[in-house]
Amino acid sequence: MKARSLKILKLLFPILLGVLVIVLFYRATTPKERDTILLQLQNAEAKWIAISVFLGMLSHWSRASRWKLMLQPLQYNIASTNSFLIVLTAYLANLGIPRSGEILRATALHTYEEVPFEKGFGTIVTERIIDLVMLLIIVCIAFFLQTETILDLLSQKGIDPYKIVLFAIAALGAGLFFLLVIRQSSHPFAIKIKKFVQGLLEGVFSIFKMPKKGLFILHTIFIWSCYVGMFWILKFAFPETFNLGLDVLLAAFVAGAFAMTASNGGLGFYPIAVAHILILYGVGKTTAEAYGWLMWITQTLMVIIFGSIAFILLPLRNNNRK
Repeated sequence: MKARSLKILKLLFPILLGVLVIVLFYRATTPKERDTILLQLQNAEAKWIAISVFLGMLSHWSRASRWKLMLQPLQYNIASTNSFLIVLTAYLANLGIPRSGEILRATALHTYEEVPFEKGFGTIVTERIIDLVMLLIIVCIAFFLQTETILDLLSQKGIDPYKIVLFAIAALGAGLFFLLVIRQSSHPFAIKIKKFVQGLLEGVFSIFKMPKKGLFILHTIFIWSCYVGMFWILKFAFPETFNLGLDVLLAAFVAGAFAMTASNGGLGFYPIAVAHILILYGVGKTTAEAYGWLMWITQTLMVIIFGSIAFILLPLRNNNRK
């Protein structure tokens, strides 16, 4: 009974945390500010929102196509429509329970395409590793484009950037030393870590053994270009953000990407993280907050609407196939 209660609490905690952040945000804003944010959301140009959603759907289609490529070397040529519907359904599941979508994807793949669960799940883990690498690349690009601004902001807050660099170097050195010790050790725990790291590396480098690795790489670049694009295009929805540069929006995009992991679908955290970065770059408080909320609402509604449609269509389509 206690274990079950802890499990339920673990599932509910991210949602409750997100709701708490929204409540705190509500209390931290004045009635006038809330009215202004609502008015800006109502006046946001619909065509830019529609383009943003379109880019989001293109990224999901590309992800489904890339997943199909990953399964082909395993001798499974799944239906493109099934791949797309499963991906959309998985995103919907992740809104309810974080990371449950990965399990659902592998399960649905086994149910509708008869791909063994472990093989399907292996491709999904590899996909997540590739996504992490792409996010780190974007983080590096954002830092490179805004190095001086970031260093100035850190200095204004009394944070010594050189200490951060030294800490990062020390952490990297400690990590490399740990891996070196693990590599030489024959302890059961060390063997497990070595197998885990080896499996991750094999998963990442497996894309270079694919027959269509060039197409895989193009899909990966396209997916993340769509992610950045759907974020960037919304700047045209507000007059005050119309002239924002890609460098500023990349910094906000990175903040939002990390905020997505804090709660289900970034509930509460995402709009506030995005707004905080935009405010640092001179965007008005209410406009920055409206931008963050519009981006989060757009993404969330897209997942709910199209994910629900996919959830209904997936079994119907496959019943017809049978």
